[in-house]
Amino acid sequence: MQFVAIQSHQDLLDHLKGREQAYALLYLGGSEKSSCALDNVRNSGKEDLELLTVDVSQVRDVHTEYGVTSAPTLLVFRDGALQNVVKGCHDPSYFRAVFDRLVTTAGEGSPQKSVTVYTTPSCTWCTTLKNYLRQKGISYQEVDVSRDPREAEELVRRTGQQGVPQSNIGGEWVVGFDKTRINTLLGIQ
Repeated sequence: MQFVAIQSHQDLLDHLKGREQAYALLYLGGSEKSSCALDNVRNSGKEDLELLTVDVSQVRDVHTEYGVTSAPTLLVFRDGALQNVVKGCHDPSYFRAVFDRLVTTAGEGSPQKSVTVYTTPSCTWCTTLKNYLRQKGISYQEVDVSRDPREAEELVRRTGQQGVPQSNIGGEWVVGFDKTRINTLLGIQ
């Protein structure tokens, strides 16, 4: 895999010209999650792929242009247009599926709503929810509230609920694994 460091939004646009597909990984240098994403993309087995990389601590205009508020985030472009946003660190096989176009966005043609799933390691419904989202090709960011008491307190403040899983889908809260509501919010048929 070839990594190409992007220096500005204009530099990114120049690299997108004339390409049917392109991938840009926005990361935060020195961040554990970003290092995880970089390593897992590198280990995805896509040796022939060129990955555009943007260190958001040095390049300040790319993430704002696409409304990216967390790193790492993989931007998927088709014919120069943003088609998918994959937030967080995923295993190498997931990234490979993205690169092989096996994972698509619900409502193809428009970027996926942001999805954050609040979980604990012992929660079986959390595992069910994450598996369902992966099966549907929905990228998400996971927050383990058992490791972050501030996040757990914030979750209770926002929703009034202590149990998990809870999800924030494009600003809308879903308590539990409410498949019907999740499908509605994400446009899953």
